[in-house]
Amino acid sequence: MPKISRDDPRAGHMSSDVTVDRGGLAEFVAARHRWVLATTRSDGRPQMSLVTGGMVASGRLAIATYPERVKARNVRRNPLVSVGVMGDAFNDAWVQIDGDASVVDMPDAADALVEYYRSISGEHPDWDEYRRAMADQGKCVILVEPTRWGPVSTGGFPPSLFEATD
Repeated sequence: MPKISRDDPRAGHMSSDVTVDRGGLAEFVAARHRWVLATTRSDGRPQMSLVTGGMVASGRLAIATYPERVKARNVRRNPLVSVGVMGDAFNDAWVQIDGDASVVDMPDAADALVEYYRSISGEHPDWDEYRRAMADQGKCVILVEPTRWGPVSTGGFPPSLFEATD
């Protein structure tokens, strides 16, 4: 089968996989907060939750939620989780991160929730007010220690369809 020229418009939509180290992972995740959290239901099937998350200074992933939510219950039962981190557009680069998760409840969750907020939105105008709000709402935080991650990937046409570059 003949190869497609690199000048063809389809070449602009070529798939890619970029292996990253922990620093590269942190750089990729820093600006991307739309995630899919995969936990395990009691019957062994996956439970996926659309979440907002951030990587905190320790390198853990942080997701704010409520103790009664299924994702928190699942993590308490089975800490093995996966997180899909994606960009704003469907075709953006993405990465899957596997890790060991834990749920931290209030009042112990207050500092982790501050880190979560900072990782996504920066500084809050009144941290005491934020901590009170988190306590009043009974929030908790899921923290995920990354244990492995795939390459940062983009979808598209396989590079093998195109002529080699010199």
